[in-house]
Amino acid sequence: MPLYTTEELLSWIAERNRTVHVSIRKNRLEDSEAWYYNEAGGYIENRNKSFFRVMGMQELVDGQVVSEQPMIIQDEIGYLGILCRRFNGEMHCLMQAKIEPGNINHIQISPTIQATKSNFTQKHEGNKPPYLDYFLHAERYRVIIDQIQSEQSSRFYKKRNRNIILEVDEDVPVLPSHRWMTVGQLKELMRLDNLVNMDTRTVLSCLPLSEYRDKLTDPALIRSAQGSGRRVLPEIYQYINNYKMFDDSHYQLVPLYSLKSWRMENGEFVCDRPCSFKVVFCDIEIEGREVRHWTQPLFEAVGSATFGLVSATDNGVREFLVRATPEVGCFDKLELGPTVQREATWSGPGNEVDELFDRRLSGKNGVVFDAMLSEEGGRFYHEQNRNVILEIDKSELPTLPEGYFWADYKTLNELVQINNCLNIQLRNLLSVLEW
Repeated sequence: MPLYTTEELLSWIAERNRTVHVSIRKNRLEDSEAWYYNEAGGYIENRNKSFFRVMGMQELVDGQVVSEQPMIIQDEIGYLGILCRRFNGEMHCLMQAKIEPGNINHIQISPTIQATKSNFTQKHEGNKPPYLDYFLHAERYRVIIDQIQSEQSSRFYKKRNRNIILEVDEDVPVLPSHRWMTVGQLKELMRLDNLVNMDTRTVLSCLPLSEYRDKLTDPALIRSAQGSGRRVLPEIYQYINNYKMFDDSHYQLVPLYSLKSWRMENGEFVCDRPCSFKVVFCDIEIEGREVRHWTQPLFEAVGSATFGLVSATDNGVREFLVRATPEVGCFDKLELGPTVQREATWSGPGNEVDELFDRRLSGKNGVVFDAMLSEEGGRFYHEQNRNVILEIDKSELPTLPEGYFWADYKTLNELVQINNCLNIQLRNLLSVLEW
């Protein structure tokens, strides 16, 4: 029995949205005392040399530049941590009603702690994040998961965060900004647009099957969690390793203002060609943060991306169609991603998988999940993307294009226990699966 009903949780969030002061105003780089363009280094940075930098990235093939864009350079690893405790035998997660500057709707449900290393080491001269000590001394508690996972590799350069879940068996002081809720409630709330943030979704996707196998109700998913008996991992790794060994593309960091197709215009850093984002600059004031007032760059989405996961039942076992997906900022060239991963500016042409997905989605045929979910509001401004799960008959795709694989849930759950195997788009879609 949850400590709070879902309706009570929604009322709590609505009340905090009404009462917490938030002011986000766009400005210009030159209006910020804290940020500037470092001519010698070729990047936009914070004057105290912490936080993150914005630098240029070029992709080269045979020595020729084939694409270029700004990238967020943030070498440090931050905490995305959830505290859990059992009440009346039911596991509850201590979640935070958190406002990030780029959130489209101010408050979203966030992990217990969501903090960069600069935040929790107080490089910005703010307060330490609440509940930090639990995670700094994780060995005192039951560690359910502790993995370093990737962020959005289309925007970040090799950025990773520590996804960690701890179970405690002691009284935990609950701040007004936090509430206990069950994983089932979180999955229910994920069906509401832009309510459960990306950081919560990625952490929950890492839950090992041993923690919730007995809660699965879909017979096909239960059998998928047991494994289909088909050994797909050698096939997946052979493809990934061949790509890493033989791909000739090369990425290099370059001065931001040397990018030929990008320019500063009306206070924003924009591309001459259609691009899925631009760089904006904001003056931010949020009540209750470790630092209440600051300025920073944010990457603003232009349109919405589509992330789709196709599933099918084969001999009573649910399988998921995943794709090995290279990205410019990926820690090691590529990771497994969802079936469909398209930026807003994508225009095709697609393959037979794309065509089937589009046909099914437009006809609302087999769609089991369809919601707009926000990306990380600490670096991205008002970015919300369409997340879709749809079911097909496996016979509709008799052969797969190169780089696609059918995998059971057991395989994907094993891979998410390993650093940098599943990308954040796929992890987010796995987190919304109904048990």
